[in-house]
Amino acid sequence: MKITTTLAKYMASLVAVALLCVGCSGDDERLGRLKVYNWGDYIDEELLVEFEEWYAEQTGEEVEVVYQTFDINEVMLAKIENGHADFDVVCPSEYIIERMLRKELLLPILTEEFKAEIKEKDIDYFGAVSPYIKEQFSLLTAAEGVDPNDYSVGYMWGTTGILYNKRYVTEEEALSWSLMFSQRLQDKIFVKDAFRDVYSTMLIYAKTLEQREAGLLGEDEYLSLDTIRELMYDSSDESIALVESYLKRMKELVAGWEADFGKEMMTQEKAWINLMWSGDAVWAIDEATSVDVELGYAVPKEGSVVWFDGWVIPKYARNTRAARYFIDFMCKPENAIRNMSATGYVSVVATEEVFDALEELSTGEMEECDLSYLFIDENGEPLEGSECVMVDAVLYPDRSIIERSGVMHDSGDRTDKMLEMWSRVKGDNLSTGMLVGIILFFSLLLIWGIWRKIDKYRTAQRYAKRRHHHNRVK
Repeated sequence: MKITTTLAKYMASLVAVALLCVGCSGDDERLGRLKVYNWGDYIDEELLVEFEEWYAEQTGEEVEVVYQTFDINEVMLAKIENGHADFDVVCPSEYIIERMLRKELLLPILTEEFKAEIKEKDIDYFGAVSPYIKEQFSLLTAAEGVDPNDYSVGYMWGTTGILYNKRYVTEEEALSWSLMFSQRLQDKIFVKDAFRDVYSTMLIYAKTLEQREAGLLGEDEYLSLDTIRELMYDSSDESIALVESYLKRMKELVAGWEADFGKEMMTQEKAWINLMWSGDAVWAIDEATSVDVELGYAVPKEGSVVWFDGWVIPKYARNTRAARYFIDFMCKPENAIRNMSATGYVSVVATEEVFDALEELSTGEMEECDLSYLFIDENGEPLEGSECVMVDAVLYPDRSIIERSGVMHDSGDRTDKMLEMWSRVKGDNLSTGMLVGIILFFSLLLIWGIWRKIDKYRTAQRYAKRRHHHNRVK
């Protein structure tokens, strides 16, 4: 493990240097450009062109959107924090927004001047964001007097749960995290390579079992939402060790830790369960139907994570005016509907227009869900019919699921401890066969290299002898 850790630190140093070089690259033609940095496959890209036209109509200024994508929150953050990259709009997850607030890496979005400007033009769409989402963003830790909602505007949200193959796993089994430790599923389990989501869900599960063993919870009882929310802040040595012990048990059964390929593994039936995000689950369920594979998604009853991604303006942004307009444009209900259709994720925009679009898509095959927590009218009351609506329950979780799901938080200086634990768990996740194979491969490579050197030496010797003989004959 010392070699692995040293190698990891060396690689991390190389990445940091590379990001610093990228972030510091010169750009003398930034005027009139808007640099957007978002997750891959996370937007209707036709909207980017339409924004350029809309922005010109609203301001009389031309703008060109330069769109780039990332796959990992921490890579995006490193570019901004270490490389001072001048992205104008970025879409990190909630705990990264919290970290960026703590490190003063964000500029306010909703300044009084900007709010007055868009209200005068009658293009203020920030009010379309659900009050529920704003409430969750207000839970992010920030300096005294700082409202996180002034520095971040929600974009998409969802849950973390278990995607399962209905041929091999029942819904009842998938409604408990204990499924991740099922011996009969060995080598058919994939886990999202997202240490925060995995740590948080496993901590909830471990603490549930602890309280049951202590007699504080019955077999059919679960942690309260307040307790789950407290656990979202818990990165103590004791909790990290507890989660590590569970993950080391799980890793003996896990076929792989996946960043994005888990969806394909499920549709191809190479995996039967996958700890993953709801949006990825929707994609996999849809794709699986075309190959006669039936997948389901469940959020375990012990509790889970409800996650949020939101737009922010980084400290080193250079086109802040266009950035603010861009975020407002993405909150337009019709644009929110298009983005949901293109990505398979759920927008934070929850207006009557969005609700009507949901009802139009409702079918008898969908589930009846209580979404009254999400769709609120201008008087603060649930929209009529939102207590009982037929929707895709994977995309739109029922109130009962929301009431057992917490929001993740930044662990500050403790993050390194969590990452070290995650590296330990994944780093020695090699079976004996895999280790033997790796050793054999490098041994053969070494032998081949030695043989090549010997062969070259012998060839040189024969050539030298021939030259010597030829010279003597002469």
